[in-house]
Amino acid sequence: MNLAAAIVSVVLFIVIWAYFRNNPMRHGRKFMVRRFVNWFPLGMTYAFLYMARYNLIVAKSALGVLMSNKDFGIIFGVGTGVYALSFLVNGPLVDRIGGKKGILIAAIGTAGANILMGVLAFLLLTNRLRTGMVAAFSAIYALNMYFQSYGAVSIIKVKAYWFHVRERGVFGAIFGALISIGSYFAFDWGQGIVNLSAAAAPADAGWAYHWCRRIFGASGGGDAVWAVFYIPAAILVAWAVIDLWLIKNTPEEAGFQPFDTCDASSGQMHLDFTAWQLVRKVLTSPVLLLIAVVELTSGVFRNSVVQWYQPFTTQVKQPGAEFFLQNWGLLICIFGIIGGFAGGILSDKIFQSRRGPPAVILCGAVLVMALVMSAFLFTSPVIVGAAAVGIWMAGVGVTSLMSGTAATDFGGRKATATSSGIVDGFAYLGGSVQSFCLGPLVTSDWRWWPVFFIPFALIGGFVAIKIWHALPPATRKYIASVEGNHLIAGIAVEGTSGVQG
Repeated sequence: MNLAAAIVSVVLFIVIWAYFRNNPMRHGRKFMVRRFVNWFPLGMTYAFLYMARYNLIVAKSALGVLMSNKDFGIIFGVGTGVYALSFLVNGPLVDRIGGKKGILIAAIGTAGANILMGVLAFLLLTNRLRTGMVAAFSAIYALNMYFQSYGAVSIIKVKAYWFHVRERGVFGAIFGALISIGSYFAFDWGQGIVNLSAAAAPADAGWAYHWCRRIFGASGGGDAVWAVFYIPAAILVAWAVIDLWLIKNTPEEAGFQPFDTCDASSGQMHLDFTAWQLVRKVLTSPVLLLIAVVELTSGVFRNSVVQWYQPFTTQVKQPGAEFFLQNWGLLICIFGIIGGFAGGILSDKIFQSRRGPPAVILCGAVLVMALVMSAFLFTSPVIVGAAAVGIWMAGVGVTSLMSGTAATDFGGRKATATSSGIVDGFAYLGGSVQSFCLGPLVTSDWRWWPVFFIPFALIGGFVAIKIWHALPPATRKYIASVEGNHLIAGIAVEGTSGVQG
């Protein structure tokens, strides 16, 4: 656990280093530092929102027979469905109120919902909740996911004003890194909390175990699984206080001059849009709708892996692959970051900030790994674990490109939250579809699990090909002008050399 935390700290340091190294727009050091002070607390709040989202998966494993696969599929499916639909309201709202208020609503609301889920877990484990468990957890988890939906749109809304289009591929990678670090918090820290709250003291029980049992321990003994909901709630409240102090919505609010980020809002910043106009702007954009479809497939990949790998290893023993289960949070953290940076770097450095080409490559990778997983599902636990991690890596890469970057590019600063929200909503629509479908399917036969990925990988890759050349007009104009200036500069240098010769 301590080694894993040290590794994640090093990885986070590398992400920060990559941020300061990537400065294609030649911003001043003061601006770069202030922008870091802006996005880091915003990003860490978002990471802990993930901890307060996927802790239900950790709790499900700890609850055992008290929550079946089918029950879990319904609860998670309802929550992700509500998350997807919430963006129709929350996206335009965050575009109106700003990302700072949005992230505060996300943190405080999610903390409150997690406290309520902790109460439900207490009632369930102490036999006070004998009927209606699925309905109760579905309702509270849906409330949790409603507030969670403010998180992504808020971080992307703030990002839109602080990052030029030519910088957004790498920031999309940072966005993917935050998702991955949050997943590490959810699974490794979450499992650590469950272990500390267990009735049977571990062999190396120390002050943390006794502290956790004293605060959260069940009366008369028993596992205090509800701690996995209360602790993330407390952490989110702490980050909300920091956000209130440090976050600024725009560079102007922090004392800097505004600058044109060359997205779809260039030349329209003086216009004011109603909520309906913002939604219509997204729903009538062919490119944004194609981006949303690609993101739907990514939602199937990511959520299918994180939702079902641990239940799979619990119900189908995986001898020789214990490393994956013991280090699941760490692995999806590291490889999620790799996936995010691979997509972002390919986009900005190789494909001139086009988001379609790397999405095609990543969907192709998912297809290959899903076929491999299907072939070795019951014969090679190591290959299954590696393929699951690989699918997560590619899924995060697609999400960082689609929700974190492409939606912002084509939605523009004025409609960033609406466009990224609707696109991210499609991801969780995919998450909801897979949850409702795979719950009964894996209860019948686990062979359906990897097979379910295959058609979505094909659809995602095919649709991403359709946006292979897509760029906002302002971005295309900016790239053309930069290349033209470089050409003029090159001619001037050659002409000077000729005169001197």
